[in-house]
Amino acid sequence: MSYQVPVKKVLISEEEINKRVKELAKQISTDYAGKTPLLVCILRGASLFFSDLIKNLKIDCNLDFMCLSSYQGTNSSGKVRLLLDIRDDIRDKDVIVVEDIVDTGITGVYLRDLLGARKPASLEFCTLLDKPQNRKVEITPKYLGFSIENEFVIGYGLDYNELYRNLPFVGVFDETKK
Repeated sequence: MSYQVPVKKVLISEEEINKRVKELAKQISTDYAGKTPLLVCILRGASLFFSDLIKNLKIDCNLDFMCLSSYQGTNSSGKVRLLLDIRDDIRDKDVIVVEDIVDTGITGVYLRDLLGARKPASLEFCTLLDKPQNRKVEITPKYLGFSIENEFVIGYGLDYNELYRNLPFVGVFDETKK
């Protein structure tokens, strides 16, 4: 039995991801030197990216997790549901939200408003992938791995119906093979 992966093409290789994650970690480490930021992983999609990112940081940091839902299959529902919130008060803390992908921007704006109302010292976004041409609302992540075209992608934490997160690369999903 062989594992069939519904991918039209590999968009970003494992090697490219590893290199870019190290560059992002270096940039964050420089920007937050002497500080202890709180990095918030947006579950489940950002889990692999988050893990690799924090392993490469050269600063102290705190970690927390949030879980949101806005997709059904390959389509955004346009509505964000908060399934898990962070545990601690973020007032006067430097917060970096780590996402897998910024697509329509709706989730990012939701998080910016929700967390911003809690009065952090700073609030920035770090994302592995960005689809700027698909924006419905304006948000610009400070730390960006890769800009991609408006294609549905899977792998490295990104899923189709909760599958294919375990792929070590980012690939363009082939809907004809699902």
